[in-house]
Amino acid sequence: EWLRDICERNGWEHKHSPIIWRELVDRGGKGLLLGGVNDFLEYAQHYYGITSPMLSEEMLAIAEENLQAHLETEKEEEEIKGLINPLQIWITSASAPTCYHLIPLLANGQVFGMTTEISIHLLDTKQFEEVLCGIVMEAEDMAFPLLRSIVKHSKMEEAFLEADVIIILDDILFKHEAPCLEECIRELSDVCQVYARLIEKNAKSGVRVIAAGKTFVNLKALMIRTYGPFIKPENIIALATIWESAAKAMLARKLNVNAAGVKDVIIWGNVTGWSYIDFSYARVYGFDSAIWGPPDFSRPLCNVIHNNCKFLSARSSVNSREYCGIGMSPAHAVATILRYWYQGSPTGEIVSVGILSEGQFCVPEGIIFSMPVRFHDGTWEVLTDLEINETTQEVLKLLSHDLIQEKLVALRKIREMSPYKDGKFTS
Repeated sequence: EWLRDICERNGWEHKHSPIIWRELVDRGGKGLLLGGVNDFLEYAQHYYGITSPMLSEEMLAIAEENLQAHLETEKEEEEIKGLINPLQIWITSASAPTCYHLIPLLANGQVFGMTTEISIHLLDTKQFEEVLCGIVMEAEDMAFPLLRSIVKHSKMEEAFLEADVIIILDDILFKHEAPCLEECIRELSDVCQVYARLIEKNAKSGVRVIAAGKTFVNLKALMIRTYGPFIKPENIIALATIWESAAKAMLARKLNVNAAGVKDVIIWGNVTGWSYIDFSYARVYGFDSAIWGPPDFSRPLCNVIHNNCKFLSARSSVNSREYCGIGMSPAHAVATILRYWYQGSPTGEIVSVGILSEGQFCVPEGIIFSMPVRFHDGTWEVLTDLEINETTQEVLKLLSHDLIQEKLVALRKIREMSPYKDGKFTS
């Protein structure tokens, strides 16, 4: 394509690359086509009495070396551009305590890498403007070397401009002791509709969206996907790491080990609704017992707790809304999953994430369902090779039913609000 453009611009006829010409630009001269390599060598021999002793193979080897050097230079320039154009991170409901604890974790370089600068955008309503001003001032005072800028926003129309990462912290506040599910879903649907439209309009095409918070996390991710059909579905996930970490900490306290020594706990289902904590593949490192080994030695959790794994699993189907982090734990969960997404999860470890189901583990398609994945090369893959027992399969059916009911209520509300009914648009 480049060869064709050059020839058309100069009125030349040359069909094979490389192409060589001579330009006397400083004298206003027109470009003179020499041709290919052989034509160039003839030209140099005729006018200057110079020829090349190199064989074609040697020239090709030099060309390959030059190409590699060029690619390395381009890579360096891309890294420099990455510093010039920092990663754009948007956080909604930024007045929440989670955001306050999250900013230092994002800006210290461990999440996106020590050479990637970031710009943080805090989005919330005007009533929290004073809170956001305080967060901005405090973050600036900390002088993080990788934090290019931190800005507050209250105008919804400018939300998610050039966003690379969007962290949705919005929660539906329960105003009654027994809140109406339909009212909550209607409120959530309104917010997600606005967000999805702005994400499609303002954010970058490869934007990554994390639905977090204490309520309706799966449904938030599903609504963003529903209202934003042009957002890549694999780039929308629901955060389950906080419940995974809480389960590991609970086990660590019972076993008197470091919480980091408990691995491969799986969270199935509705992250902030009815979920199932599965210990079938869990392993324990550093457990003090008669059997001991090097730091990388681990034992199956079921063996460590003296075959009481069935007892634990039976009690581990819980309503996650009973647990409410105050900021540190949710912030750490968000930072952890972003680090995995950009730099890969630890080799061999299982991570739980709410994703759009495609029928894995017999979970119905079209719902956001937490299941085991592994992150690598900037993406994730579901660990479909894991075997699940009959008990787990039955539980997954129940959890799927719970999420399908939420989805049906949400879709009914979408149809009620849709301007297109009976083949006609309505006001």
